[in-house]
Amino acid sequence: MSTIFTPLFTGCITALVTPFLPDGSIDLPALRRLIDRQRKAGVSAIVLLGTTGEPCTLSMEERESVISEGISAAGHIPIIVGTGANNTQKAVEYAKQAAALGAAAQLSVTPYYNKCTQNGLIRHYTAIMDSSALPLIAYSVPSRTGMAVSPAAIDALCGHPLFVGVKEAGSDAAAMADLILSAQGRTAVYCGNDDQMLSMMAMGACGVISVLSNLLPHEVVKLAAACIGGDLPTARALQAQLLPLIRALFLQVNPIPIKAALAHIGLIEDVLRLPLTPMEEPHRSVLLRLVDAAAHSRHTRI
Repeated sequence: MSTIFTPLFTGCITALVTPFLPDGSIDLPALRRLIDRQRKAGVSAIVLLGTTGEPCTLSMEERESVISEGISAAGHIPIIVGTGANNTQKAVEYAKQAAALGAAAQLSVTPYYNKCTQNGLIRHYTAIMDSSALPLIAYSVPSRTGMAVSPAAIDALCGHPLFVGVKEAGSDAAAMADLILSAQGRTAVYCGNDDQMLSMMAMGACGVISVLSNLLPHEVVKLAAACIGGDLPTARALQAQLLPLIRALFLQVNPIPIKAALAHIGLIEDVLRLPLTPMEEPHRSVLLRLVDAAAHSRHTRI
């Protein structure tokens, strides 16, 4: 007799930035402040060292520092660690490190640059899961990696007890629907694009891994809860209200805009590690006007 899969995480999951000081070192006090803000907003989990956290620029020692500090600051909020790499052995090392430090799960992006076949992808994820006891969420983001996770790959990976979901951040609505329908009752699907929260969760996604919630955690928590609870009028109104700001947060590559927004409200320094650089005009002015408008709206809390 088959059993219905129960997601480890539902609702709003924040893909947190990694704050840096002006000298480029990690700002651990700012990291703790950011996590405390997320915790108070009621997010379901926090992703550290996902794409938004600039993981490719951190050493193993820096990764350990961010993960350890994050878990300590989060309290009862589960920490998911980004462990993706285009070298399977490096991804295994990241997974083992995250497991040893007490992470609740890992988020693993598909290999990039040396793009593999779907069979290679299945073997890649299986090797990672076989290496540690850390549950794995696959991350499909074709715009960055040039490849997606297919429904057939999901079908194969669902046979592994540590495969617990897929974050879908594609732009093909039909492919998104196919993936959600293929996964239903077998593994979790998480929306990976803030502008698709309502549409994906209406189709059956159980939550969102959000960039916007760095800035507006209360609003994304409310929107995700409305979707899960079937309150579509509230969800529609919130998604429509947030769309202009969401679009501005992707005028340049993430996490450039979200760091500009967080710095504007005094939470972090506007510092990124090369090759990323601070947000440029005219995009910066467009974004910051919308951030200021959100700060003065009675419907939002910053």
